[in-house]
Amino acid sequence: MATDRGESVRHWHCLDSEAVAAHLDSDLDAGLTAEAAKSRLGLVGLNTLHETGRRRPLAMLASQFTDFMILVLIAAAVIAGFIGEPQDTIAIVVIVFLNGIIGFVQEYRAERAMAALKKMASPQARVIRDGHPALIDATELVPGDLVELEAGNILPADLRLTELASLKVDESALTGESQPVDKRLVPLHETDLPLGDRLNLAYKGTIATYGHARGLVVATGMQTELGKIAALLSGESGKTPLQKRLARFGQHLALVVLAICAIIFVAGWLRGEPPLVMLLTAVSLAVAAIPEALPAVVTISLALGAARMVRQNALIRRLPAVETLGSVTYICSDKTGTLTQNRMQVDCVRAAGDIRPGLQDVERAPWHELGLAMALCNDAVPRADETLAGDPTETALLEAAQAAGFNPGELRKTWPRLAELPFDSDRARMSTLHREGDAVLMLVKGAPERVLALCGDQLDRNGTTAFDRAALHGEAERLAAQGLRVLAFALKRLPRVPEALDAATLETDLTFIGLAGLIDPPRPEAADAVAACQAAGIIPVMITGDHPATARAVAHRLGIVGDGGKVLTGSELARLSLAEFEREVESVRVYARINPEQKIKIVQALQDKGEFVAMTGDGVNDAPALKQADIGVAMGKGGTDVAREAAHMTLLDDNFATIVHAVREGRRIFDNIRKFVKYTMTSNSGEIWTIFLAPFLGLPIPLLPIHILWINLVTDGLPGLALAGERAERNVMQRPPRPPKESIFAHGMWQHILWVGLLMGGVTLLTQAWAIHVGTTHWQSMVFTVLTLSQLGHVLAIRSERESLFTQGVLSNAALTGALLLTVVLQMAVLYVPWLNPIFKTEPLSLGELAACLALSSVVFVGVEIEKALVRRGWLYASP
Repeated sequence: MATDRGESVRHWHCLDSEAVAAHLDSDLDAGLTAEAAKSRLGLVGLNTLHETGRRRPLAMLASQFTDFMILVLIAAAVIAGFIGEPQDTIAIVVIVFLNGIIGFVQEYRAERAMAALKKMASPQARVIRDGHPALIDATELVPGDLVELEAGNILPADLRLTELASLKVDESALTGESQPVDKRLVPLHETDLPLGDRLNLAYKGTIATYGHARGLVVATGMQTELGKIAALLSGESGKTPLQKRLARFGQHLALVVLAICAIIFVAGWLRGEPPLVMLLTAVSLAVAAIPEALPAVVTISLALGAARMVRQNALIRRLPAVETLGSVTYICSDKTGTLTQNRMQVDCVRAAGDIRPGLQDVERAPWHELGLAMALCNDAVPRADETLAGDPTETALLEAAQAAGFNPGELRKTWPRLAELPFDSDRARMSTLHREGDAVLMLVKGAPERVLALCGDQLDRNGTTAFDRAALHGEAERLAAQGLRVLAFALKRLPRVPEALDAATLETDLTFIGLAGLIDPPRPEAADAVAACQAAGIIPVMITGDHPATARAVAHRLGIVGDGGKVLTGSELARLSLAEFEREVESVRVYARINPEQKIKIVQALQDKGEFVAMTGDGVNDAPALKQADIGVAMGKGGTDVAREAAHMTLLDDNFATIVHAVREGRRIFDNIRKFVKYTMTSNSGEIWTIFLAPFLGLPIPLLPIHILWINLVTDGLPGLALAGERAERNVMQRPPRPPKESIFAHGMWQHILWVGLLMGGVTLLTQAWAIHVGTTHWQSMVFTVLTLSQLGHVLAIRSERESLFTQGVLSNAALTGALLLTVVLQMAVLYVPWLNPIFKTEPLSLGELAACLALSSVVFVGVEIEKALVRRGWLYASP
């Protein structure tokens, strides 16, 4: 069929209008017939974006309970129930359930990205059918339909333009181009042009900002460029660094605990202990060794971090993203609207041989004439709120003129516009005619190569003429190489308004006035934010759909790339094999003319090299990469709904510097999670060593199952949770990111768990041996108390990886102070409240016995403080 032949054509921009119409069996004047359109709609389907692979809510909820660590916790809950400890069973089940609900909510919200894409579809479209205009639902468009466009229309499908009058299209959301694109009709000869350079095509979801046009529909629905992005969004997101680390931790921990418990059971049984007692002891130890509070600590840490970040204008959509920012090694940032202000601004002007940052000395020629041209040869207009409406380039020119003292309202009264030759892409210039006394002043602005070719004179400082066309061409090219959009201005005085407005006649023998260079300026705070990221060991990379020169200029100003730094374009990237690209990916800092698929390729290549990648962006074209990245960061004010729904985090103030605060918060949170793991695993290690070594030292089993579960409940509970509120380490932003493959036990943590656990177990067994030796009948209560208080001393000491508790301030973490006091009170209640004694198999201690317990348990605190002193001097393992 003809439509099949049409759909097989990939390079519509290489064909002329007649060839496109022939491929689509359409007519450039009459469009399709109603019957043909109906037939094709049945073949190609509605012009909508389809969701693929969407999971049902029940399946999403069930998947939250398949993680290995969660399964271990569920098994622990079952075991706790069998041995008669329902309180542990209830606590574990509640924690697992809450964790699953939070994960489900996060995943369900992520599914809304496709819904946001659907909203971008234009609800109605004006077409020509059977030779007559008709207004139809945009969902009923088919390939071959002839569509009419006007300024303000959202493009309803991908079009090959066939007629136009000064059409400009804002493609920033799709291509990253920072300014509206001037569309043309002529065929293009390169088949692999980036989207932004296919000037005779217009894409679904973009916006016509100026002029009007006609075009033939060449793609609808999922076949459009917007639809291809929707398809890229349909995959599942990977696990965050924190989730990967905790999954590995849970698997290893479960295997180690099961092995140790088996050894303890066999050793006790061989020693002659009752098998049932040893079974209960081994199972109790297994339950105690599994840190069931870990998911709660992680969730609470992330939730508190998310709350802090909202106050800093960073909205977290998925809780694990809070920590992930502390892990990133690369931040791949979109340029337009993220690092820049997404508005044009005059960067410099050139007149009479001088280049200046703005209009100056405007009372003299040629600066006065240049100011007039920038203000009057301009269709931008002031709004009631004192902002400007119009094309971004023209609003930038008018802003610069206003800043120099030109009042557009007064100018238009003094020099009223009499006629105009509007801009078109073939002439690449516009001219306006204004009353100047009894004569007419014609002002011209446009592309330097077009305007300079028509000039014969230039005004110097004294108003005399001089002209060096070659030098001016060179100056314009130099400014363009710096990433500026360069416009040339000229004038011509006429005795009267000509009867026929003919550009070929009027736009000749012009007097050159000057040049203006425009750029989408970097955000004022972006350079400092980039520097802060670099100081923290994070490599910023710019990925944009804009021109290479513009990308290089902005990246150089921000410090992302140095002099001579490499800029890799999309076409160059396409020619590289995966192996060749992976050899270069870690050395490239700027990518230009990149399409959405290539953004994902860049992120994947970095991830394949073992990096953790954050991607910032605001456009539809950024959404797939935001989803693919380890963390996607969307702009909240200037960004699209699609980007925000695909991202893990949204910056409410569109401020790149907010990312620096988020990185700091992420690192603090991971540090605190590490501290909790260190604390709880050392405590569990102490309990295991105590029970494991006692039989080999000829001592009776030191603790009963109820003692083990109680210690685990009170010490891993409130004190452990309070570590989530610990302040950030002083050096948190002066150290490099954690290596992506680094274990959670790095920087001496496993050594700490081993030796402090041995110290804790040794002190406890020493207490037991001494108490039995002196003949006290309270030895088991003393062992119970020493082990509990040793763990409380330990949590005080590990509040910092390096600093002494007394440097930090003993009371600087109020939550932890309160938790410790409550835990001590509960422990004393177990010893001294009569009705609790039979439940916990305890006996009240004398004052001397209690003092001995306090003295012996402080050994662990002192030992860890000595360890930190050695770390500060560099004599032990490096702290993070």
